Amino acid sequence: MTQHPPPGRTFVLEVWGDYGCFTRPELKVERMSYPVMTPSAARNIFDAIYLEFDPQTRRPAHRWEIRRIEILEPVRYVALMRNEVKEKISEPSVKKWMKDPSQLVPILADATKDEVGTDTKGRTQRQTMALKSPHYRISGHAVLFEEDGALRQKIERSFERRARRGQCIFQPYLGCREFAAAFELVAEQPVVPPIPHDEEVGWMLYDVFDLSRPGSRNDAPHISLFQANIRGGVLEVPPYHSADVRKPGGH
Repeated sequence: MTQHPPPGRTFVLEVWGDYGCFTRPELKVERMSYPVMTPSAARNIFDAIYLEFDPQTRRPAHRWEIRRIEILEPVRYVALMRNEVKEKISEPSVKKWMKDPSQLVPILADATKDEVGTDTKGRTQRQTMALKSPHYRISGHAVLFEEDGALRQKIERSFERRARRGQCIFQPYLGCREFAAAFELVAEQPVVPPIPHDEEVGWMLYDVFDLSRPGSRNDAPHISLFQANIRGGVLEVPPYHSADVRKPGGH
Protein backbone atom coordinates (compact mmCIF):
# COMPACT_ATOMS: atom_id res chain seq x y z
CA MET A 1 0.00 0.00 0.00
CA THR A 2 1.61 3.30 -1.11
CA GLN A 3 1.11 6.30 1.18
CA HIS A 4 1.28 9.77 -0.38
CA PRO A 5 1.74 12.97 1.64
CA PRO A 6 -1.70 14.46 2.35
CA PRO A 7 -2.53 18.08 1.51
CA GLY A 8 -2.53 20.48 4.42
CA ARG A 9 -1.89 19.57 8.05
CA THR A 10 -2.24 16.18 9.67
CA PHE A 11 -3.87 16.21 13.11
CA VAL A 12 -3.39 13.51 15.73
CA LEU A 13 -5.93 12.74 18.45
CA GLU A 14 -5.86 10.34 21.34
CA VAL A 15 -9.33 8.91 22.02
CA TRP A 16 -10.43 6.53 24.74
CA GLY A 17 -13.42 5.31 26.69
CA ASP A 18 -14.81 2.60 28.94
CA TYR A 19 -16.26 0.59 26.07
CA GLY A 20 -16.37 0.55 22.29
CA CYS A 21 -18.13 -1.49 19.63
CA PHE A 22 -17.31 -1.23 15.93
CA THR A 23 -19.75 -3.75 14.57
CA ARG A 24 -18.73 -6.23 11.90
CA PRO A 25 -21.53 -6.09 9.28
CA GLU A 26 -21.37 -9.84 8.61
CA LEU A 27 -22.31 -10.44 12.28
CA LYS A 28 -25.06 -7.82 12.52
CA VAL A 29 -27.71 -9.78 14.46
CA GLU A 30 -25.48 -10.29 17.49
CA ARG A 31 -23.08 -7.35 17.70
CA MET A 32 -19.44 -8.37 17.31
CA SER A 33 -16.80 -5.64 17.30
CA TYR A 34 -13.77 -5.40 15.05
CA PRO A 35 -10.56 -5.56 17.11
CA VAL A 36 -9.85 -1.94 16.22
CA MET A 37 -11.74 1.25 15.47
CA THR A 38 -13.00 1.65 11.88
CA PRO A 39 -12.05 4.66 9.72
CA SER A 40 -15.68 5.84 9.71
CA ALA A 41 -15.81 5.80 13.53
CA ALA A 42 -12.56 7.78 13.65
CA ARG A 43 -13.87 10.24 11.05
CA ASN A 44 -16.98 10.77 13.16
CA ILE A 45 -14.82 11.88 16.10
CA PHE A 46 -13.11 14.49 13.90
CA ASP A 47 -16.57 15.57 12.68
CA ALA A 48 -17.72 15.96 16.30
CA ILE A 49 -14.94 18.47 16.94
CA TYR A 50 -15.32 20.59 13.80
CA LEU A 51 -17.00 20.34 10.41
CA GLU A 52 -17.26 23.32 8.08
CA PHE A 53 -20.43 23.78 6.00
CA ASP A 54 -20.95 25.65 2.75
CA PRO A 55 -23.22 28.64 3.56
CA GLN A 56 -24.97 28.36 0.19
CA THR A 57 -25.71 24.64 -0.05
CA ARG A 58 -25.60 23.95 3.71
CA ARG A 59 -23.62 20.82 2.94
CA PRO A 60 -20.14 19.95 4.21
CA ALA A 61 -17.35 21.92 2.57
CA HIS A 62 -14.83 19.19 3.39
CA ARG A 63 -14.45 15.76 4.93
CA TRP A 64 -11.92 14.28 7.31
CA GLU A 65 -9.79 11.45 5.94
CA ILE A 66 -8.23 9.04 8.43
CA ARG A 67 -4.85 7.61 7.45
CA ARG A 68 -3.57 5.88 10.58
CA ILE A 69 -5.07 4.25 13.68
CA GLU A 70 -2.74 3.15 16.49
CA ILE A 71 -3.84 0.81 19.29
CA LEU A 72 -2.55 1.99 22.67
CA GLU A 73 -4.22 -0.56 24.96
CA PRO A 74 -4.44 -4.37 24.62
CA VAL A 75 -7.45 -5.63 22.67
CA ARG A 76 -9.89 -6.98 25.27
CA TYR A 77 -13.46 -8.12 24.66
CA VAL A 78 -16.38 -8.03 27.08
CA ALA A 79 -19.84 -9.60 26.58
CA LEU A 80 -22.77 -7.26 27.19
CA MET A 81 -26.54 -7.71 26.96
CA ARG A 82 -28.17 -4.56 25.58
CA ASN A 83 -31.73 -3.48 24.92
CA GLU A 84 -32.30 -2.16 21.40
CA VAL A 85 -35.42 -0.54 19.97
CA LYS A 86 -36.97 -2.30 16.98
CA GLU A 87 -38.54 0.77 15.37
CA LYS A 88 -38.40 4.54 15.51
CA ILE A 89 -40.94 7.32 15.08
CA SER A 90 -41.00 8.74 11.56
CA GLU A 91 -41.05 12.44 10.72
CA PRO A 92 -44.40 12.21 8.80
CA SER A 93 -45.98 10.53 11.84
CA VAL A 94 -44.85 13.34 14.13
CA LYS A 95 -46.29 15.97 11.79
CA LYS A 96 -49.59 14.07 11.60
CA TRP A 97 -49.82 13.82 15.39
CA MET A 98 -49.07 17.53 15.74
CA LYS A 99 -52.08 18.31 13.55
CA ASP A 100 -54.33 15.77 15.24
CA PRO A 101 -53.14 14.51 18.68
CA SER A 102 -55.92 11.93 18.71
CA GLN A 103 -54.01 10.01 16.00
CA LEU A 104 -51.02 9.46 18.30
CA VAL A 105 -49.87 5.83 18.34
CA PRO A 106 -47.05 5.43 20.90
CA ILE A 107 -44.19 2.98 20.52
CA LEU A 108 -44.14 1.03 23.77
CA ALA A 109 -40.95 -0.73 24.81
CA ASP A 110 -42.79 -3.58 26.57
CA ALA A 111 -46.04 -3.59 24.62
CA THR A 112 -48.27 -6.66 24.62
CA LYS A 113 -50.90 -7.88 22.22
CA ASP A 114 -53.68 -6.61 24.46
CA GLU A 115 -52.29 -3.07 24.42
CA VAL A 116 -51.56 -2.43 20.76
CA GLY A 117 -52.80 -5.52 18.97
CA THR A 118 -49.44 -6.98 18.12
CA ASP A 119 -47.35 -9.88 19.34
CA THR A 120 -44.04 -8.02 19.10
CA LYS A 121 -42.45 -5.70 21.63
CA GLY A 122 -40.87 -2.35 20.89
CA ARG A 123 -37.46 -3.52 22.05
CA THR A 124 -35.30 -6.58 21.81
CA GLN A 125 -32.31 -7.86 23.76
CA ARG A 126 -29.11 -8.54 21.84
CA GLN A 127 -25.75 -9.91 22.84
CA THR A 128 -22.87 -7.52 22.21
CA MET A 129 -19.21 -8.50 22.14
CA ALA A 130 -17.67 -5.08 22.80
CA LEU A 131 -14.16 -3.81 23.44
CA LYS A 132 -13.17 -2.96 27.00
CA SER A 133 -11.18 0.23 27.72
CA PRO A 134 -10.27 0.96 24.07
CA HIS A 135 -7.57 3.60 23.59
CA TYR A 136 -6.39 4.82 20.18
CA ARG A 137 -4.25 7.44 18.51
CA ILE A 138 -5.79 8.50 15.21
CA SER A 139 -4.31 10.67 12.47
CA GLY A 140 -6.35 12.53 9.87
CA HIS A 141 -6.44 15.54 7.61
CA ALA A 142 -9.06 17.68 5.87
CA VAL A 143 -9.99 16.94 2.25
CA LEU A 144 -11.80 19.89 0.66
CA PHE A 145 -14.35 19.17 -2.05
CA GLU A 146 -13.09 22.32 -3.80
CA GLU A 147 -9.58 23.28 -2.78
CA ASP A 148 -9.36 26.79 -1.35
CA GLY A 149 -6.32 28.04 0.58
CA ALA A 150 -8.20 30.47 2.80
CA LEU A 151 -10.93 27.95 3.60
CA ARG A 152 -8.36 25.25 4.41
CA GLN A 153 -6.60 27.62 6.79
CA LYS A 154 -9.91 28.41 8.52
CA ILE A 155 -10.82 24.71 8.88
CA GLU A 156 -7.42 23.72 10.23
CA ARG A 157 -7.17 26.62 12.67
CA SER A 158 -10.73 26.11 13.91
CA PHE A 159 -10.20 22.38 14.42
CA GLU A 160 -6.92 22.90 16.28
CA ARG A 161 -8.41 25.56 18.57
CA ARG A 162 -11.46 23.48 19.44
CA ALA A 163 -9.50 20.24 19.89
CA ARG A 164 -7.03 21.94 22.24
CA ARG A 165 -9.90 23.22 24.38
CA GLY A 166 -11.77 19.90 24.37
CA GLN A 167 -14.73 21.47 22.55
CA CYS A 168 -17.07 19.45 20.38
CA ILE A 169 -20.34 19.92 18.49
CA PHE A 170 -21.71 16.66 19.86
CA GLN A 171 -20.34 14.06 22.26
CA PRO A 172 -17.90 11.78 20.39
CA TYR A 173 -18.49 8.07 20.80
CA LEU A 174 -16.75 4.77 20.12
CA GLY A 175 -18.98 2.99 17.64
CA CYS A 176 -22.23 3.22 19.65
CA ARG A 177 -23.65 6.44 21.05
CA GLU A 178 -23.85 5.04 24.57
CA PHE A 179 -20.08 4.41 24.52
CA ALA A 180 -18.89 7.99 25.03
CA ALA A 181 -15.34 8.90 24.04
CA ALA A 182 -12.86 11.34 25.54
CA PHE A 183 -10.28 12.97 23.28
CA GLU A 184 -7.10 15.02 23.43
CA LEU A 185 -5.10 16.73 20.72
CA VAL A 186 -1.56 15.37 20.42
CA ALA A 187 0.58 18.45 19.87
CA GLU A 188 4.04 16.89 20.17
CA GLN A 189 5.74 13.72 19.02
CA PRO A 190 3.99 10.79 20.76
CA VAL A 191 6.08 9.06 23.42
CA VAL A 192 3.79 6.07 24.03
CA PRO A 193 4.29 3.44 21.28
CA PRO A 194 1.45 1.28 19.95
CA ILE A 195 1.01 -2.12 21.56
CA PRO A 196 2.63 -5.12 19.81
CA HIS A 197 -0.48 -6.51 18.13
CA ASP A 198 -0.62 -8.18 14.70
CA GLU A 199 -3.85 -9.39 13.13
CA GLU A 200 -5.27 -10.07 9.69
CA VAL A 201 -8.69 -8.45 10.13
CA GLY A 202 -9.92 -9.05 6.58
CA TRP A 203 -12.55 -6.89 4.94
CA MET A 204 -13.32 -3.90 7.12
CA LEU A 205 -15.94 -1.20 6.72
CA TYR A 206 -14.32 1.98 5.40
CA ASP A 207 -17.40 4.19 5.44
CA VAL A 208 -21.16 4.15 4.89
CA PHE A 209 -21.31 7.40 2.85
CA ASP A 210 -20.04 8.43 -0.57
CA LEU A 211 -17.00 10.48 0.44
CA SER A 212 -16.33 11.68 -3.11
CA ARG A 213 -18.90 14.48 -2.81
CA PRO A 214 -20.69 16.58 -0.19
CA GLY A 215 -23.38 14.51 1.47
CA SER A 216 -26.83 15.27 2.80
CA ARG A 217 -29.10 13.74 5.45
CA ASN A 218 -31.21 12.09 2.72
CA ASP A 219 -28.38 10.22 0.98
CA ALA A 220 -28.72 6.46 0.56
CA PRO A 221 -26.00 4.24 2.08
CA HIS A 222 -22.83 3.93 -0.01
CA ILE A 223 -20.76 1.16 1.57
CA SER A 224 -17.02 0.99 0.99
CA LEU A 225 -14.58 -1.67 2.27
CA PHE A 226 -10.86 -2.32 2.45
CA GLN A 227 -8.52 -5.12 3.50
CA ALA A 228 -7.42 -4.29 7.04
CA ASN A 229 -4.18 -5.62 8.49
CA ILE A 230 -2.86 -4.60 11.90
CA ARG A 231 0.93 -4.56 12.08
CA GLY A 232 2.71 -3.68 15.31
CA GLY A 233 -0.49 -2.21 16.73
CA VAL A 234 -0.98 0.08 13.73
CA LEU A 235 -3.74 0.05 11.12
CA GLU A 236 -2.69 1.95 7.99
CA VAL A 237 -5.77 3.29 6.19
CA PRO A 238 -5.64 3.83 2.41
CA PRO A 239 -7.00 7.06 0.87
CA TYR A 240 -10.66 6.86 -0.08
CA HIS A 241 -9.97 7.36 -3.80
CA SER A 242 -7.31 4.64 -3.98
CA ALA A 243 -7.89 1.28 -5.63
CA ASP A 244 -7.44 -0.38 -2.22
CA VAL A 245 -10.88 0.86 -1.19
CA ARG A 246 -13.71 -1.14 -2.78
CA LYS A 247 -16.81 0.91 -3.56
CA PRO A 248 -20.23 0.18 -5.13
CA GLY A 249 -19.96 -0.40 -8.86
CA GLY A 250 -16.29 -1.34 -8.61
CA HIS A 251 -15.09 2.28 -8.50
